[in-house]
Amino acid sequence: MTLKNKKTYMAKPNELQKAWFLLDAEGKTLGRLATEVANILRGKHKPTFTPHVDTGDGVVIINAEKISVTGAKEANKLYRYYTGHIGGLREIPYRRMMERKPTKIIEHAVKGMLPKTKLGRAQIKKLRIFAGSDHNLTAQKPIAVEV
Repeated sequence: MTLKNKKTYMAKPNELQKAWFLLDAEGKTLGRLATEVANILRGKHKPTFTPHVDTGDGVVIINAEKISVTGAKEANKLYRYYTGHIGGLREIPYRRMMERKPTKIIEHAVKGMLPKTKLGRAQIKKLRIFAGSDHNLTAQKPIAVEV
């Protein structure tokens, strides 16, 4: 077989099979869970992965308030955002963010691991996070996965 006959597989958007996965965040480390979720959203867990095509699947995360972090991150980690006004830099400590919006912690971690392009913005839309153990996505028939 010559080199000319070998072809690289490129996934086409209309040929893809999409699925939904259910992950339980209880007792999981934030960064390790976020990398697994980012890989599923991008489609890197499939043999048909193509970098420029959205080959990923949807992810449902439950028990977001029971996620853990290692080391002194619980006391030292800060979430920063800028309001757009002069002197508008806001810093929220991890503990306060966990009390108010535990879903934003996981979303922020996963979003940082996705590409900063139109493709990455499309992939983050397939992520659903719930603070408790109940979710409203039973119609998607998510497959429970242990990470």
